Amino acid sequence: MVCYMIAGLVLHGGKGPRLAGSYRQERAGWVTVHLAGSPETIGFQHGYWLKPEIEAMLKVERVYSAHDAGFKDPNSFTKERAEAMQLLWPKVPTEYKQELRGIAEGVRAHGSRLTLADVVINAMSSDYGYYRGYHQALVAKAKKGAPKTSGAADHCSAFIATGSATKDGEIVMGHNCWSGYADGSHNNIILDISPSHGKHILMDSFPGHIDSGDDFAVNSAGIMLTETTIDSYVGFDPKGVPEAVRMREAIQYSDNLTDVERWFTEKNNGAYANMWLIGDAKTNEIASLELGLKNAIFHRSSDGTITSCNCPIDAKLTAEECQRDVKTSSNMCSDRQGRWAQLMARDKGKIDAELGKAYLGDHHDAVLGKDGPSLSDLCGHGDVESRKDHCDGPVFTPMGSVQGKVVTSKLARNLSFWARMGHPCGEPFYAAPFLKSHAEFAWEKSILSDMPTQPWVLVKAAR
Repeated sequence: MVCYMIAGLVLHGGKGPRLAGSYRQERAGWVTVHLAGSPETIGFQHGYWLKPEIEAMLKVERVYSAHDAGFKDPNSFTKERAEAMQLLWPKVPTEYKQELRGIAEGVRAHGSRLTLADVVINAMSSDYGYYRGYHQALVAKAKKGAPKTSGAADHCSAFIATGSATKDGEIVMGHNCWSGYADGSHNNIILDISPSHGKHILMDSFPGHIDSGDDFAVNSAGIMLTETTIDSYVGFDPKGVPEAVRMREAIQYSDNLTDVERWFTEKNNGAYANMWLIGDAKTNEIASLELGLKNAIFHRSSDGTITSCNCPIDAKLTAEECQRDVKTSSNMCSDRQGRWAQLMARDKGKIDAELGKAYLGDHHDAVLGKDGPSLSDLCGHGDVESRKDHCDGPVFTPMGSVQGKVVTSKLARNLSFWARMGHPCGEPFYAAPFLKSHAEFAWEKSILSDMPTQPWVLVKAAR
């Protein structure tokens, strides 16, 4: 018999051999699950322990789907599930098909009615979003005058530093996830996976994902990686392997930076185009991989910093794969890039985990030279942003940074990292007063949650 745990305590598996050695823990807004064994066993444990969170995540996705369809098509999410099974499922390798089937079995064993198709569309949601943009672009091309897709949205702030840039000469890496608050409040899962094949993995995630989803991960070989999405990117190859699979392969099977590059670029489908920041705690070498569909730009270094906040850097990639050059005007991407430049110059030789935490909660607008929450600072707050040209969608959209993570070489070697749920600055968000002031977002009432102030906590893998 399983009982829901008291916050902060560990609930161990005890119902059958498939749960043996697994557990669930809640602390400071995070839900950690330790999963171990074969792909089927890992999946079953995942689905069983995170059944409530997976159901809640799918509720958010159903509401988003209905909103995107103008609330005129009650079958919009059903259609998306069918497309995901037809388009993405055949490209998933056997190992991860087994894990996804295991998740479906695990949630059902815990009393859910979710199907494999529900599990797949949830786990592959990022890939599906890029497919939808690709499909819209085809429609626009076929129908003269049809609206173009706007390309990928702006999400996340990240940095990686090493050598003369850091206090001890080793790597420091940080990332905060920008998302809608409704779905981002569910980006509170820590997956501690000890698979029967490959490396031990510790990564943040969304419930039901086989990858990180917002992408912050370390493995037992000392590989660490994170990313920010490339703004206004449009590209997708239906024949390629889903990004969710390639990210998981990269963190599960890489021993070095070259391995990571190979896993991401082989059979690339273009989905979730990112500037990847990668580090190797064994050598303290860092790298960037700016990855679209047509272009893959890989740089590595043993000294310096790499920062990212959605701006495409490579001119060829920008011209060939993005709808607009975001570097030509001030907006939420270029403003943050300017702030990263200030901070990296100011703190050269001093960067450590504590400074990393401060960066992710930074509220300084480098262009206007003023402080305060907005979408021009590294810790994004869309719910207070009134400038249309700085928003992906409507002004005052409840979106922005929903959590932050920082890792160093030393922490990576011990399969651990710092994490803070909610705005990394610590400012809370409360749904009720926001909706009272912004009735235009009443459609989110059933899925929009509070994000209270939480502390930074050290997350460690079971060893």
